[in-house]
Amino acid sequence: MWNNTSIFIRMLKLTSFLLLFPIFSSAQYLGTASVTQGLATTTVSNLYTCSGGRIAALGTITATNNSVWTVPAVTNYTNANFPFASDLHNTCNGHNYANDAAALAALNGSDIVTVDTNGEIITAYIFADNYFELYINGVSVGKDNVPFTQFNSNIVRFKVNRPFTIAMLLVDWEERLGVGGETNGGFTYHCGDGGMVAVFKDSNNSIIAKTGSDWKAQTFYTSPIMDLTCPTENGSLRLSGNCSTADSNSGNNYYGLHWARPANWTLATFDDSTWPAASLYANAAIGVDNKPAYTNFTNIFDNPTNVAQFVWSTNVILDNEVIVRKTVLSNLSVNHNDSKIKHINIYPNPTKSEFHLEVDPSIKNEIQSVKIYNLLGELVFSTHQYLEIISTSNLSSGMYIIKVNLPEFEISKKLIIE
Repeated sequence: MWNNTSIFIRMLKLTSFLLLFPIFSSAQYLGTASVTQGLATTTVSNLYTCSGGRIAALGTITATNNSVWTVPAVTNYTNANFPFASDLHNTCNGHNYANDAAALAALNGSDIVTVDTNGEIITAYIFADNYFELYINGVSVGKDNVPFTQFNSNIVRFKVNRPFTIAMLLVDWEERLGVGGETNGGFTYHCGDGGMVAVFKDSNNSIIAKTGSDWKAQTFYTSPIMDLTCPTENGSLRLSGNCSTADSNSGNNYYGLHWARPANWTLATFDDSTWPAASLYANAAIGVDNKPAYTNFTNIFDNPTNVAQFVWSTNVILDNEVIVRKTVLSNLSVNHNDSKIKHINIYPNPTKSEFHLEVDPSIKNEIQSVKIYNLLGELVFSTHQYLEIISTSNLSSGMYIIKVNLPEFEISKKLIIE
């Protein structure tokens, strides 16, 4: 039997333990993430030094399910085999180019990464807050020169055949490792924001892709979470819009939510069809109007006839590790608003053994060919007439590009075979 003194001592020990090692009830959090609490252990004191820049450290932290996470993210910044992007504007090393022409003139061609030996040269212009890694069809073609600050912008050039898939890792760095905070406005736990804008041009200087709502975006690290009851999930949406972003000076016990990146996310064959569409953010929301790394190149990013938009996941403040993807199809020599084009559809998609090709009745007899290509650019199916149902039973699972050719235009559609 315990006497009153023994019970008191045991309760005192339990209270002391809880004060030293705060825990949370699993009933509070209903999502799929691994949950961490408090600050990480610093493993790398600083990846990069820039006058006036912030410390870009790395750390590790253990979740309640005993999984170990690197914060703010696992990157290839120190990987010598992953090429650095070229500078569009970089105060840290003095490459303060006034315009894109000057930045391009500084390149000698050795920067061009070959994805396809017979491909065309594509030029990507990228401003990321804070860090990016760019993959084309799974090939690493360029990473950010500055992981944190000062703010910079980049050029990446590569040779590739269309169609090709863009996959980018985006990281909003943090000073308070594990809880997504930085020093700002007199607070030591300020929730910083992210954001990325990019424009891809072909060898004719024509825009073939730009960031927008047709990109996919998924988050893999959200912090700080001050209340575990605020984040929710809806299908593939990982939502934290109801969570506080208030500044403070006492955030040591904030939470972090972590999801593992899927295998092969950089590859063209990766199925991102269930991922959310990228969320769009105005220049003012990202705060770029006073940053020369952006404002010197508004002719690129804010082209009045083909403007690119800042993209991120659903929460540009709390989501710190995000992957975005976009497949660039063949050129279309047609107005995308043409009503006939709107009535070219394929379904079901994804499919297993066949798909329906639905077109506007007025153009059925005008179709010159329907061709299917794999992501290596190989022709795997061709017909010179309209077919309402096309069999895919002899094709392996993966992603394919369907091209419907008419006298005045060509339309491309993406098809996934399960």
